[in-house]
Amino acid sequence: EMMQDMECRMETMHMGRMIHMLSHQLKRRNIQEELMDEGLTGSQRHIMKFILLRTLHTDVYQKDIEEEFRIRKSTVTGILKLLEKNGFIRRESVPQDARLKRIVIVPTARAESLRPQILEQLGRTEALLMEGIPEEELHIWRSVMCRMFGNLVKAEEEASKTNKNIKEEEEKDE
Repeated sequence: EMMQDMECRMETMHMGRMIHMLSHQLKRRNIQEELMDEGLTGSQRHIMKFILLRTLHTDVYQKDIEEEFRIRKSTVTGILKLLEKNGFIRRESVPQDARLKRIVIVPTARAESLRPQILEQLGRTEALLMEGIPEEELHIWRSVMCRMFGNLVKAEEEASKTNKNIKEEEEKDE
């Protein structure tokens, strides 16, 4: 009964609101299922999950985290320092790249021990999200979400350019 009412309301709801609600439900589910407590804050947990999943197939640099979470360099630096202090990561210089001072982020054994439960939790959540939805609808959903994201990024870039141009004009007038 409540579920049907919710589905009817969602049919007419704004896209942004629906995405926000879905995100909120996912966060609530993750908190309920959170095996990875380990005394980490929410943002430290998200970044640690990202590091553990990404390092399965490639190196992770601070810039990757800044871009993935769209957060400032100083914020990421602070989080990484705490993760390192608490024994979850090591930051290592890339030997062939000394002049650029690129630091690769390496999960420690303590962090590695959390990876299986994270992968398991991710699998359960993905299965639950897709339950009863045909593959072709999921494909359309992914395509639409990618385009929506692209629209927002493009608008953000255009706004940033406009703001930069306004500042430059103001500086000329001074």
